[in-house]
Amino acid sequence: MSKRLVSLKDMAKELGVSISTVSRALKNHPDISPEMTARIQQLACEREYSPNPLAMGLLKQQTKMIGVIVPDLVTHFYSSIISGIESIAKQHGYYILISSSNESFEKETESVQNLLNTRVEGLIVCLSQETSSFEHFEPLLRNEIPLVFFDRVCMTDQVSSVVANNVEAARSITCHFYENGCRRIAYIAGPGHLNISKERLDGYWQGLKDCGLKIDPDLLEGCNLSAGEAIKATARLLDSGAKPDAIFGINDTVAFAAMKEIKRRGLQIPDDIALVGFTDEFHATVVDPPLTSITHPTFEMGQEAARLFFRQVENPGAPPVQAILKTRLVIRKSSVRKD
Repeated sequence: MSKRLVSLKDMAKELGVSISTVSRALKNHPDISPEMTARIQQLACEREYSPNPLAMGLLKQQTKMIGVIVPDLVTHFYSSIISGIESIAKQHGYYILISSSNESFEKETESVQNLLNTRVEGLIVCLSQETSSFEHFEPLLRNEIPLVFFDRVCMTDQVSSVVANNVEAARSITCHFYENGCRRIAYIAGPGHLNISKERLDGYWQGLKDCGLKIDPDLLEGCNLSAGEAIKATARLLDSGAKPDAIFGINDTVAFAAMKEIKRRGLQIPDDIALVGFTDEFHATVVDPPLTSITHPTFEMGQEAARLFFRQVENPGAPPVQAILKTRLVIRKSSVRKD
C-alpha cells in the first residue's frame, strides 16, 4: 500500500493553525512570523511534504474554468441554476464546464475525474440520486481544491453548500392541504439517503403535527425519482387501506407521474385527490389542472454556489458555509378544492 501524502490540511491540524498560514509560510510570506515560518517548514521537511502536482497545476495554470456536475441537463431546475453559476463566474472572468451524472454514481465519479483532468480549478456539484458514499470528493479536500455542493449535498462539516429551506417548504405544503380540507395527506419521498428526502420528510411530519394529524405509515411511499417508479408508488397509495385525499411529491417529476396515475383511474384532481409538487418546473403551468408547487430561487441558488466557490478561491482554508434559501408555495388549481 502506498504511503498517503501529507497535505497542508494535515500540517495545519498538527500545528493548530489555519491552512492558509501553512501555505503562506511555505512560500516565506512576510505576514507570517519568522518563528512560525521556521516551525512550519521544519514540519514539512520532517513529514516529507511535497506539493500535489494536480493542485499545483491548477494554481499555476489558472485555467479560469469551473466544473459543474448536475443530475440532468433536461429540467429547467438545473438549467436555471447553471445560468446563475455562469453569471457570477463571468464576473470573475471564469468559464464553466458542465457534466451530467444522469443520476448515476458511476457517471458522477467519472465526471469528477474527467473534469479534474481538464484542469478545472474546482467543482460545483449536485449529487446523483445513487450517491451515498463520497470518497471521490476526498482528493479535492486533501488538496484544497475548491468544492461546493448545492441542493443535494453532503459532508457539510467540511464543504460549503447551498440548499432550499426544505423543512419549512414541506411543512407549508402539508398545512396548505389541511387548510383545503384534506385529512389523509400522503408523501412520495425519494431515496432515503438524500438530504432533500430527509428534510422534506421532516417538514411533512412537522406539518402533520401542526395540523393535529397522526402519522400514518400507509401514507408514506418512496421511489427513485423516476416517473415509472413514481407511478408505482402512487398506485400503492391508491390501493392502500388508507386511501389518500392529497399527495405531495418530492419533486415535480414525481407529482406529474402521480397525476398520470390518478387520472388513469378516473379520479378528479383536486376534488378526489389534491396534488402538490416541488421545484415548480415549467410544465407545472401547462398540465391540467395546473400544478401547485414549491418554487425554488434556482438562479439565486446558482449564484450563491458560485459566490461560495470564489470565497474558497480567495480564502483557502476558510471554514465551510451552509446557505439556506427561502422558497415559495405557488398555489394553482391542483390543490384548491371548490367550496
